[in-house]
This record gives sequence, structure tokens and C-alpha cells, in this order.
Amino acid sequence: MKFDLVVKNGTIITAADTFQADIGVQGEKITAVAQTIAPDGAKLIEAKGKYVIPGAIDGHTHMEFPFMSTTSADDFHTGTFAAACGGVTTIMDFALQGKGESLMQTARNWHAKADPKVVTDYGLHMIVRDLNDHILAELGEMVQYGIPSFKVFTTYRKEGLLLDDGAIFRVMEEVRKHNGIVGLHCENNDLIETLMAGFLKEKKTSPEYFRKSKPAEVEGEAVQRAIMLARCAGAPMYVVHMSTQYGRNRVWEAQQEGLPVYAETCPHYLVFADEVYQRKDAANFVMSPPIKGAADRAALWAGLANGDISTVASDHCCFTTEQKKMGEDDFTKIPNGVAGTEAILPILFSEGVRKNRISLNLWVRITSYNPAKLFGLYPRKGTLSVGSDADIVVFDPDKKVPMTAKNLHSRIDHSIYEEYTATGWPVATIVRGQVVQENGELKVDKGWGKYIARRPVTESETLSLLVGAAT
Repeated sequence: MKFDLVVKNGTIITAADTFQADIGVQGEKITAVAQTIAPDGAKLIEAKGKYVIPGAIDGHTHMEFPFMSTTSADDFHTGTFAAACGGVTTIMDFALQGKGESLMQTARNWHAKADPKVVTDYGLHMIVRDLNDHILAELGEMVQYGIPSFKVFTTYRKEGLLLDDGAIFRVMEEVRKHNGIVGLHCENNDLIETLMAGFLKEKKTSPEYFRKSKPAEVEGEAVQRAIMLARCAGAPMYVVHMSTQYGRNRVWEAQQEGLPVYAETCPHYLVFADEVYQRKDAANFVMSPPIKGAADRAALWAGLANGDISTVASDHCCFTTEQKKMGEDDFTKIPNGVAGTEAILPILFSEGVRKNRISLNLWVRITSYNPAKLFGLYPRKGTLSVGSDADIVVFDPDKKVPMTAKNLHSRIDHSIYEEYTATGWPVATIVRGQVVQENGELKVDKGWGKYIARRPVTESETLSLLVGAAT
């Protein structure tokens, strides 16, 4: 058999197995996994002493995202390059429906931004913010088009994103009919607005009060409410960027009842605690939900280890220092968001695997296999199997990288990880058989990546991701 590319002498890590083998690639697909493969003129990637893993799937990004009177700093080129440098081979970006706009038009708008720029593959989630009977009927069309996942907000009323409980229920009920899934940003809007108004009235305007305006109960209540709506609709649901022990507990309880309730968390919630809001650069840590306490951080790690938190995604929505200064006199005007797509694999390895919080196989499960299963990408992606896309990452477990703005690849002038050094780093990222980055150097042209249409997923396909289910 003739190969175009061979990854040789690495330790292959999948969601279930660890073994020594070579991988042979023809075109865009893996065509052989064997103990020894002769390169015979193929491009050779030497992986001795390194881990070879399926490309990570970042299920939560916001590239070129219009938000809070500005636009996130990374476009689809810089953002996907940063992703590739972190071992991410597919991003799932959120397409934001404009007021009065059809969902198909929204998808076209996002393709127009992404297609000329991406260097990894990408899929889309659809944010539903303007619901009517026409949009409700269009949800099934979106699933057939290849977008089987939707996002709704329980907050951001002033930004025009919030849907009331009745509208969320209607979305859930309709999406369930088409084997899609609804993701939710879970925070109690009324409580947040009340607390924010009180702090501003008292002239408490620093980022510290952004955190205090969003206590853990804000998330816990909204997660519980969302679960009840999903139960009524008989629908699966997915809590995005979960940050609290309260939220984790509610998800765990629902899973114990056999409900198809899933959750993601983010790298920043696994590294930091809320003392960051006392720092001089506190505005750089303003994201929504904000970072909570050390007990919440411990609970999130426990949720990953236990399996009730299914995925880790970045919520990559970054803003420059100048953009963050929009709120220097009023925390409610600080653009919410941080960079993170480059951090997922290194943080989960450094803080998780190396500190014995999670195993190597679980590391791959929560960063690749689980999002592939949930979002209709498996078995095309999320595994290293014959016939799957050759999305392969060579990961050096001993490479130390200070995660400074200088060393990272996002288009911002700071890093929330400035004082953090990761041990373990992706040294090569291959997307559909093509080396996209090697040691931080871009190897493909702008726009090389492509849109991936996804398939609907039945509840039975994802039951294995629930706590206590057989894998």
C-alpha cells in the first residue's frame, strides 16, 4: 500500500486504548494503523517519544463575533491558526442570527467570513435569538443542512440575546423532532441585572463587581431551570461553559435519572480561581460566566474525572487590552471573553494528566471523542481509525512552553496564562492528511480548511456519554 504521509514510532492514545503503532495516510483519510509501516517515499512525521492523538475538537468558539459594541479580535484565520497550534483540528463556531434574519442567511454570512480564512476544519452551531413560527420551522432545515446544534441564552437581555422560557421550550421541542441538540448559556438574567444596577448605584465599577454580580447561584438556578424545560420537551440539552459546583451537581442529578443532559467546561475555569478579579489586569479575566472559587474549580475537575462533564471547550472570544478598556469606568461595558482554543490540550495535559486528575484516555475522550459523538462528527473525526479523517496531533509530553502572549498565536496583546508554563505541547497538527502547523509554523495557505456538515445524532448514540453508562 502506498501512503502520502506516515506518522511513525509514536504512542497512540485514543479514548479507549494506548498502544505503539504507525499511522498511514492516503489523501485525507487514515488507511492503515499497524505496528510498522514503511514510509517508501511518503512524507514522514517522526513521533518517537511522543503521543499521537486524534485532533482536538473545540466545540465552542466565537471568531469575528459582534458583541458588546465591538467584534472579537481573532478572525477565522488567526483564530484557527491559534487552534491548530494547540492541537485543535476542528472548531465549532457560533453563528449569530441577526434580528429578523433567516437561519440560512445567518449560515451564509458565517461561511462568507470563514471560508476564505480557515486553516482548520470548522462546523457551525446556530444561535437562535429571534424566534417566530418561520424560524421554528427552519430549525429542521438547519439540521438537514448540517447544523444539528443550536444555542439559546437565558441572559444578555440588553444585548438582545435572551429567550424567555417559553421560547426556549419551543426550540427544544422542535429540535428534538430532528435529532438535534440545544446548548444553553445558563445564567439568571433578572438577578444579574438587579445586582449590577445595585453596584453601579453604589459607584462600585471595577471588575471585582462583575464577578460579584454573577454569583454561583446565578448559574445553578439557570441550569436547574433549563433541565426542567428539557425534561418537559423530552429533549437532550448541553450546558455550555459550566463554571460552578451548583451547575455540575444539577447535571449529575439529571444524568442519574437517565436524562440526556451534557455539559462542557473551559480551561480557564480549571486553572484559576476568583482572586484574579483582585489583580491589576482583572479586566482581562472578564468572561461570562466569570471564574468562581477554588471549590468550584475542584468540582469541575471531579466532574471531568467522573464523566458527568462530557467535554472541555474554549469559549474563545478574545478582546485586546484596548477593547477591554471600554469598561475601565464601568464593569458592565467590559467586553466579555478570553482566548482559549490554543490552551485546551496543554492545560488538560499539564493540570489533568500530569497531576493524576484524569487519565491519558480520558484526556482524549473529553477533547475529541465526546464532542465528535455529541455533535455528529463521529466516526469521521474524534478517533484514529481506518476510514476516519487523518486529523492527527503529535504531542510532546515533555515540551515546556510559557503561555505568554509572545508564545501564543491569538491576535491579542496579552495572555491570561502569562505566568503559567505548560508541560506538554502539540508539535505537529495534521488536518485531513495535511500538516497545518509544525512547531508553531503555519504550513498551509489561508482558507485551506473547510466547512464540515454534521449529521443529526440519536439519543441512543450518545447514551454511553452519560454517567454510569457502559462505554
